[in-house]
Amino acid sequence: MIARLRGTVWGVGDNHLVLQVGGVGFHVNVPGGVLNEVGSTSEYIELFTHLHVREGELSLYGFASEEQLSLFRLLLGVSGVGPKVALAILSMVSPDVLRQAVHQEEPALLARVPGIGPKTARAIIFHLKDRLPGVTVAGAAAVSDSDIEVIGALTHLGFSVVEAQRALQSLPHDADLPIEERVRLALAFFDRR
Repeated sequence: MIARLRGTVWGVGDNHLVLQVGGVGFHVNVPGGVLNEVGSTSEYIELFTHLHVREGELSLYGFASEEQLSLFRLLLGVSGVGPKVALAILSMVSPDVLRQAVHQEEPALLARVPGIGPKTARAIIFHLKDRLPGVTVAGAAAVSDSDIEVIGALTHLGFSVVEAQRALQSLPHDADLPIEERVRLALAFFDRR
């Protein structure tokens, strides 16, 4: 099994990157946070990886930390959660927010992630309740309803989830801004690039 890769970023996609290691290019599916950290191609990075084997397909998933990799593997143990859904969860919420949702039994926090319904969110909480250590950062910021609405509006307009997250991170942290204004500011982010 491939446990770790260290190499140069050769290409970046919507939810993956191509990592060149010793002359071989590995297609690695990664969460949005990893893509946000990669400034450009030719950057040297290290990823902790999971090789997912299905009939007729091998998929490689990479993470910036062993903690993210561990959470990914725990999520794969939940009925109804495959690697793409687990990756979406880790793209939308931090490890601390995931722990907070599980320990405080807040399925609504997880149901905000695209592809996660209330039933799956409850299954995640039930499955992970005794398997996750406690929240390490008190009061970790959760993904707000307005953040989810902005991401939803941007993806509906054709932007990828990763692009939407980048635009969302560029917004001022003013909770009083209406959704329409936040979407307008997020669209302006794309015009500045």
